[in-house]
Amino acid sequence: MRVFRWTTYLFAIIGFVLVAGYFGVRFGWTNVPGIIDNQRGSFLTQTDDMAWAKGEEWITFKDAVSRDIADIRRAAALSGISSRIIVANMAVEQLRLFHTDRELFKAVFAPLKILGNQSQFSWGVMGIKQDTARMIESSLKDASSPFYPGVTYEKLLDFKTADHDSERFARLTDEKSRFYSYLYAGLYVKEVVEQWRTAGYDVSDRPEILSTLFNIGFGRSVPKKDPQVGGAAIDIAGKTYSFGGLAGEFYRSEELIKEFPR
Repeated sequence: MRVFRWTTYLFAIIGFVLVAGYFGVRFGWTNVPGIIDNQRGSFLTQTDDMAWAKGEEWITFKDAVSRDIADIRRAAALSGISSRIIVANMAVEQLRLFHTDRELFKAVFAPLKILGNQSQFSWGVMGIKQDTARMIESSLKDASSPFYPGVTYEKLLDFKTADHDSERFARLTDEKSRFYSYLYAGLYVKEVVEQWRTAGYDVSDRPEILSTLFNIGFGRSVPKKDPQVGGAAIDIAGKTYSFGGLAGEFYRSEELIKEFPR
């Protein structure tokens, strides 16, 4: 009887943990707050040793992204956002994945020279969450939204079927074409730029700020006079970068400059 009772308690605890975990992810309770960048302005001065560009992870990323140049440029042209901004965000997402899951990197990404295509809580090579994708879509059509970028963009994400959830997932996790991942990412940045412009602040030429906003999401994009660089903390070769700071370093570096000019 005692064994039965303790078994029941054990399964109850496991059930509670699983349910709590689900709601934690669903409502963002488990989101890592990240850091405010304190890298001595390295994303502006390029005095950093650029450790992120010296490992096999960066070589793998460069080889893999070179296959998608046409799709990235097309998405950039349609969204009205620099291709280098899109790649800056993707570079950090991919480096974070490569350095976090070392076994998967060694076994799959490095040998095949491919990008990590996420399909769980964040989707595709850009790591876009489902709720973020929905917000990007709705902001394209809501002229009253502070994120509304204008009539030119309204139909760019129109669906072809009635099952929007399935079609959205297929778009963002497509292994053969990552065009929609790049388009969603470009349109997110476009919408945030519009939000800040409407509030009286121009951040269109602030790549480190745009990437910080890309990382922290719509809900934390609050226009203000002196925005701070930050976002998720990413450890590479013994150095901790912020998402926005690392993206800014890439943007101002000479890496991939011919393929994706400033």
